[in-house]
Amino acid sequence: MRPFQSVGRFFLLAGVFVLALTPARAEEAQFVGSARCAACHQSQYEDWRTSHHAAAMQVADDKTVLGDFNDARFRKGEAESTFFRRHGKYWVRAEGPSGALAEFEIKYTFGVYPLQQYLLELPGGRLQAFGLAWDARPADQGGQRWFDLYPDRKLVAGDPLHWTGLDQNWNFQCAWCHSTDLKKNYDPGSATFATRWSEISVGCEACHGPASGHLEWAKGSGLSADVNKGFALRFDQRAGVSWNATPSGTAVRSRPPGERNEELVCAGCHARRSQFSDAPGDVRQFYDAFHPSTLTPGLFYPDGQQRDEVFEFASFAQSRMHAAGVTCSDCHNPHSGKLRIAGNGVCGQCHSAKIFDTTAHHHHPEASPGAQCAACHMPTATFMQVHARRDHSIRIPRPDRSLSLGAPNACNACHADKDAPWAMAQLKSWGVAEKSGAQTFAEAFALADNDGPGATDALVAVAKDGAQSAVARASALHRLDGAVAPVVLESAEHLTNADDPMIRAAAADVLAGADAAVKARALAPLLGDPSRLVRMQAARALAGDAEASLKQEDHAQLDKGLDEYVAGQMFNAERPESHANLGGLALARGRIDEAQAEFAKALALDKTFASAAIQFAEIARKRGDEEAVEAGLAQALADNPASAPLAHALALSLIRQKRYPEAMAKLEVAARLAPKVPHYAYVYAIALHDLGESANAVEVLRSALTRRPNAREILSALASYEAQMGDYASSLGHAETLEKLEPNDPRSRRFAEALRARLARPTTTGPRRPYP
Repeated sequence: MRPFQSVGRFFLLAGVFVLALTPARAEEAQFVGSARCAACHQSQYEDWRTSHHAAAMQVADDKTVLGDFNDARFRKGEAESTFFRRHGKYWVRAEGPSGALAEFEIKYTFGVYPLQQYLLELPGGRLQAFGLAWDARPADQGGQRWFDLYPDRKLVAGDPLHWTGLDQNWNFQCAWCHSTDLKKNYDPGSATFATRWSEISVGCEACHGPASGHLEWAKGSGLSADVNKGFALRFDQRAGVSWNATPSGTAVRSRPPGERNEELVCAGCHARRSQFSDAPGDVRQFYDAFHPSTLTPGLFYPDGQQRDEVFEFASFAQSRMHAAGVTCSDCHNPHSGKLRIAGNGVCGQCHSAKIFDTTAHHHHPEASPGAQCAACHMPTATFMQVHARRDHSIRIPRPDRSLSLGAPNACNACHADKDAPWAMAQLKSWGVAEKSGAQTFAEAFALADNDGPGATDALVAVAKDGAQSAVARASALHRLDGAVAPVVLESAEHLTNADDPMIRAAAADVLAGADAAVKARALAPLLGDPSRLVRMQAARALAGDAEASLKQEDHAQLDKGLDEYVAGQMFNAERPESHANLGGLALARGRIDEAQAEFAKALALDKTFASAAIQFAEIARKRGDEEAVEAGLAQALADNPASAPLAHALALSLIRQKRYPEAMAKLEVAARLAPKVPHYAYVYAIALHDLGESANAVEVLRSALTRRPNAREILSALASYEAQMGDYASSLGHAETLEKLEPNDPRSRRFAEALRARLARPTTTGPRRPYP
């Protein structure tokens, strides 16, 4: 699940009007339901009727429920859930919002295969996805059982991931992608939802848009000349296109792809993204309603392979197929969701079977699993415990990158008893080991993710490279977010003119770190961008210090952009991060009381939300109320004891109060809770050193360096402290590493030169020792 018929209305909040949802005008297109399509489109309708889309969400009844509700029990630790039937309805007895055992009716089924989830109702119009799901696979494949979606986590009421928590809320997390014409309708005044849909599942109009205009067109009532046939969009990427054979065996498109309407409509659900509008006009233009994730660490491996549940869009957008003009429906029947041709035949539409569907190419026995194109080029990763999903980046296997980057490879996914060097040797023996594939950004991303030397220049090169995919270029910019080197800001400014909205939005984020004059010059043109996402990001970056540098004529557009930004946050006003974002905007504009109120709202929605607690405390610090800072952070840490940022922030408050023993304990906790964040270890070590515990400080730094060998502040502190202790040889090793990482830093060079000179100095008695 990922981030959304009555008509709701938002209210005036924080002095800013946000978007209102108003009843449709008579001339606006209306949703009519999939059944109306069947008369003229019987074949497509029948394909859809038996698809997973048609069963995406259903009323729970004897025809739709797949799970065992015959008093089936599932125990996890001390918690037991019981699934049963009563008076023809389906129920579960489980821990409720208070933690006490209670009974809840199953209102809806969610999905069909390979798993089915169930939606339970809570007050305030909330539907929640239960944390136990039914494995719909056959028993001989391990299915026909209840299973826990979070087997490695102990979830209790109050945890956002508990089935009663905000991260399992259907209205926000799931609803948009499982129903048609969905209106979330959250009312922040009453904190309630009035979520409605025109069709409970994913119907024809979920993709095509409201069809009333199309019905009128079909009647010939004056709209016969409408090239869109009564719809707001047309899906014509494949119209009049042929794929022409070449001597290489790979067909080429007869003409370049034009509008990407089809794939962007698919991306509304088949992308890892956030949503900031459900207005019909906005959702038909992807970047007017959605903010897609890029190839960020944690979601993707450095080479762009899927790592978390990212769906298909960002994977496919980096592929060579996408660059060639392939679109979703070239491979998939958009109505049934199935492949147009089973097995290798779907690839054979463009890749000659005489060349590619042979043992000479795939080097596996005919008809074996390894002979399937997808096995090598679209390996699977399993999500939600049982759902194996193919990686749509459609890549060449690179076992060498398993060694250099730590990324998986398709060869060893099947040959799990072998290692990457074995796979590399196999590819070499076939004469294909030198093929690099489309994801040439991988080494630059890995360099950046590991703080490697030259990472900034490598990322800038990817961002500026027009031969790279738009998603790769935007991903390079996101890795540069926060960097203020001139080459970074100059590149970002240049890329505000890029063709793709994803790149322009990422460039705006990078430029948020520039000085006011640069921001005003570079971002003012984006306030009139055709994509709402870009306008929002530009306006947010300009808010505050850059406003005074804008030309007079730009202020009206800034106000409009900020209104859109606020509306986008208020669309998700039930989420703590939205209020934290609004608080950040208010802080940037000097509205301290407004900011404090927004951070308080974020904490009221989720008391474990660390960043809001830290910002709330920071406001108190600026007002000189250190007692309030400590009290707020201490309570937040009690609510979220696994938060390293909270422990660190509380330690800093204690240091300001000169309560050093208590502060040291919290610094140690922060470093232990987040061992891969070197800054926490660095601050802890500095504090140890300042209190006279130099040996312990060095041990903390050395331990941190094993996890992040290129962490600059760790290397710098370690080299300095070792030199102070007389361990010049070890100090020089770390100083020379810094020298390689930052070749243009004169301080690193001078320090290393001084250490080399010290070690070259002759001793008066015997051989030179590290501790003179």
